[in-house]
Amino acid sequence: MDGGDERRTPRRSDARRNREMLIAAAREIYAERGVDAPLDDIARRAGVGNATLYRHFTDRAALIETVFHDALAPILDAARETRERADAWSGLTAYLDRVFTLLAADRGAGDLMTTGVRGVPTLDALREENRRTLDTLLRRCQEQHTIRPDLTVEDLLFLLAALGRATPAAPRSWRRHLALMLDGLRPAAAHPLPAPSLDREQFEAALHRLGGFPRAALQEKSLRPPRPET
Repeated sequence: MDGGDERRTPRRSDARRNREMLIAAAREIYAERGVDAPLDDIARRAGVGNATLYRHFTDRAALIETVFHDALAPILDAARETRERADAWSGLTAYLDRVFTLLAADRGAGDLMTTGVRGVPTLDALREENRRTLDTLLRRCQEQHTIRPDLTVEDLLFLLAALGRATPAAPRSWRRHLALMLDGLRPAAAHPLPAPSLDREQFEAALHRLGGFPRAALQEKSLRPPRPET
């Protein structure tokens, strides 16, 4: 091996170690404080400079994708499994149990699933799978007369987003609040609703107002270049 290879090998090893430390630090901070935590804090906890962070992750979305790719995969699996259940109400409650278990354990995952963050491929796929799953289960529940007939998927998504945003503040009580919400969806509890349902565009706008992040906030590098390392 020539001298150049010997010099490159330690650099590659240092780069891998820095990347692993950044991912670990981001996972900890996102779980504690949510995905809008400053990138400066992540670099500081990892023990590296901002320039090192941006060499590995071009913007916040790239870091979020890396941190949450594996964590969100079980929700995709649960979506596919619960859609196939013969009893649609059982499928719906099992799916929501899996989702809220994750939300209660990881504030960062809760932020991602209950706000308007865009530009994270795994999350974009999960959002569409989540809508498809809830829409499928809702329609099948209505066919089986186990949920109120005037409920729309936007109604359900909005209720779940609101409860999901509150879950990190009281992570031990979400089962109680989810049970209360689900009881209100049963046909026996149905009363005429006082206003029409949101359509998809209105729901997306409401989700942003509830606490979403504008796309520009994900591209933090373009807003604030990293400070030179000393």
